Amino acid sequence: MVRHLKSEHPDELLVGTDTGDDAAVWQIDADQAIVSTADFITPVVDDARTWGRVAAANSVSDVYAMGGRPLFALNLVGWNKDELPTELLSELLAGGQDIASAAGFAIVGGHTIDDPEPKYGMSVTGMVHPDRILRNSGLRPGDDVILTKPLGVGILTTAIKSGAASETETHEAVASMVRLNDIGARLAVEAGATGATDVTGFGLLGHLGRMALESKVSVTVEFDAIPFLTGAITHAVSGVMPSGSRRNLEWGAEFLDAGDHDEVHQLLVADAQTSGGLVLGVDPGATSSVLAELAATGHTAAHIGVARAGTPGLILR
Repeated sequence: MVRHLKSEHPDELLVGTDTGDDAAVWQIDADQAIVSTADFITPVVDDARTWGRVAAANSVSDVYAMGGRPLFALNLVGWNKDELPTELLSELLAGGQDIASAAGFAIVGGHTIDDPEPKYGMSVTGMVHPDRILRNSGLRPGDDVILTKPLGVGILTTAIKSGAASETETHEAVASMVRLNDIGARLAVEAGATGATDVTGFGLLGHLGRMALESKVSVTVEFDAIPFLTGAITHAVSGVMPSGSRRNLEWGAEFLDAGDHDEVHQLLVADAQTSGGLVLGVDPGATSSVLAELAATGHTAAHIGVARAGTPGLILR
């Protein structure tokens, strides 16, 4: 959806583009567009500073998913001042600053409210060139589909909360969640990609499924090509699964052809992610170079499928 609004200056046309997910883009001239997004989450780990880093990385992800560069952010905090000490709040905000420093954007203020359940995130503003915006409607028939981070964060954070996750599993999950999507976004733009999204609460099934529907393409995903975090499959088989993943599967069933894959496999694909990776649609000629640079920069990325002309939706093979 594109909306046109006349500004106070008669020669200036502002174009608003609804890219889906939690963000919007406003074109201000031929070379600049503003990206605006907001997101916040409840704690996913016990350590306040780590939670702050995860929440901040999650909040800025939508800017990267559109090919943008973050400029500044406002903190969004819900805090139970009667039960939680201000020292923890300071640690939480320090975690957000860690991510802002790593990503090169400024935190210029924020707002805090009294809330019985703590929440933290950011409203992030960024810039993108209007001709290089990545959209969830931008998948093209013939594009290779690349996933830049492993799946399984939802399962592992559920296991962490119940005490079932090992130290290695916890470390991998946190490392994945705090990793920025900046490199994936840059590589997508450099490769001439037009379609991308980040994988968050609706899981790969929901986010890639929506891309397929919005792009009017059929996407075949090879289950065995999908990378998973250590322990995710084992915990899933044992029944550890967030309720959000089950809701994702129920919602996505109408556009998913699961073939012979059982419910566990389907739930793994539907697993609700926090600060997940990007899904990119790239020309097959660029796939090897994109994957090579992602690997060289420490990413566990994979070519997981192909977009083709056909009935919009996902085919799991």
